[in-house]
Amino acid sequence: MRAIVVLYVVLSAWLLAMPAGIEAQLRKSGLNSKDVSIYIKETGSNGNIVATHRESQSRIPASVIKVMTTYASVLKLGFDYRFPTQFYRSGALRNGVLEGDLVIKGFGDPTLRDDDLGDIVQRIKEQGIRKITGNIVIDRSYFDVGSKDNSGFDKNTYSAYNAMPDGMMFNERISTVCVTPRKNQVSQKTIDGSYKVINRLKPVNQPCSGRYAWPAVKVDKSTNTPVVSFYGPISSRCGTSNICQVITKPYLSFYYALKERLQKSGVTVNGAMRLRTVPQNATMLFTHYSDPLEAIISTTAKKSNNLYARHLMLYLGAQMYGAPARLNKGRNAVVETLKKSGAIEGNIKIDNGSGLSRTARITAKELGDMLDDAHTRYGKRWMQTLSIAGVDGTIKRRFAGSIVSRKAWMKTGTVNGVKNIAGYVQSRSGQLYTVVILVETKNGTWRGAQLQNDIIKWLAGYSGGRLGTKPKAGQKRVQKAVDAPLAATQTTTSSPVAQEASSQQDTRYFVQAGSFEQMPQKDYLLRIERMGLSYKVLQHAGKYKVLVGPYAAQSPARSALAKIRQHVSKQAFILKF
Repeated sequence: MRAIVVLYVVLSAWLLAMPAGIEAQLRKSGLNSKDVSIYIKETGSNGNIVATHRESQSRIPASVIKVMTTYASVLKLGFDYRFPTQFYRSGALRNGVLEGDLVIKGFGDPTLRDDDLGDIVQRIKEQGIRKITGNIVIDRSYFDVGSKDNSGFDKNTYSAYNAMPDGMMFNERISTVCVTPRKNQVSQKTIDGSYKVINRLKPVNQPCSGRYAWPAVKVDKSTNTPVVSFYGPISSRCGTSNICQVITKPYLSFYYALKERLQKSGVTVNGAMRLRTVPQNATMLFTHYSDPLEAIISTTAKKSNNLYARHLMLYLGAQMYGAPARLNKGRNAVVETLKKSGAIEGNIKIDNGSGLSRTARITAKELGDMLDDAHTRYGKRWMQTLSIAGVDGTIKRRFAGSIVSRKAWMKTGTVNGVKNIAGYVQSRSGQLYTVVILVETKNGTWRGAQLQNDIIKWLAGYSGGRLGTKPKAGQKRVQKAVDAPLAATQTTTSSPVAQEASSQQDTRYFVQAGSFEQMPQKDYLLRIERMGLSYKVLQHAGKYKVLVGPYAAQSPARSALAKIRQHVSKQAFILKF
């Protein structure tokens, strides 16, 4: 009896700060209290603290650490930033013949893929190039990351989530092979001479299920050219399957894909692929840009893309501390950016920025403070980059058809023995809560997932009065938003040079490139876009004003002004807000 009383007292002590609904979920979870960290509060600088339990205990974050990486990227680069990939020529261009090399400098754009090649080839042809007598030179020196293809985190060596970063990334380092059993056909989705495919499949007239539904795959990297073998029985009734594996070097895949597209479009390439830095006397042809950072961080969070997260962290390090990008620079960049903004106070262990790590560490409170800061600065725009319950990402199915559907914006994280979730939940009464629940257990991570689901559902269904208590005097307050977007604006691109987000300063500078009675023509805006400048079209007092920026200081604004006056309008001028 005494043991029961002692146990009751211990449980009561660590549940004192819990609303009854959350306390009930904890009691029935079957988890050891030491395995759980909880930090829940009303979202906002003055929000009540709703529930805390071991919120300051350092834990393995898994993929929830990605929100630290993506938020630091937004703070430093801005939502509209785009990764550049630069194209040069070395040698003279005479009568359509490039008497030298086509040179490409990668800056770690993680999104560059097959779909971009059409535009790239078209722009090469627009330069008047019909024949290249030299080589295709690739400069991947912006990242100093070694030559590993995969992280080696687990036994799934060739799985996409283990792909390692590169300064010249292409197709996320994934080689895709199409398997069509009814034709007994195995082929590369994209022409790629950097690896070979061998078909040893044995089609059988069996239902497409069980051992006959999927081919056996073996990757042999013992030679300079990796060999991928497909073997074993497979049902001839199965449709075409795409097998995606981390097999080869992304710069090699890019070279073969680009060369094949060029030749198909009528551009002859005589040479081969060479890895070199851009020659000093090379002539810039054009810059290809990725989609905006907003889309990239959304993919990073919603699909929990490890490669994107690694690239974001490395790129941020190079932007802050200079090229080449290295792991230590990236780690420092994320932590220092978050500290400078006031989003965190302690030292987190970010490791590689993706969460695919056993050494990364974070506390529930640090994560909650960061989420509060992000919402205060960017509101719904930031929230929409996370997975939306019942709609997309990693919680599309998890909360489908429940009271949580469209009422939670979360990032999940899972590695062996770890089940985490963090983000925002809106109650039935309309109150938004910042929610962090971290679970490390040997007692079944499914229990952690169930506990998280139960607490989140309880919050989403809550319709009573305010929960919790005010933060203690002197407790960290989140800064007020200082980067509210311009009303009625349209942003389509941004500069390849990192521009520090103006969210940390009150003063912002824009270059007014023009003022029009009607919406500017697409060709006019395209001229600005191809210069790599971020712009907004603002409708004000019956006029459509094209504003390039924003810039946190006069110096980059003057640089943009010079470009605009040279290529767009001599009447351009700087505005200060």
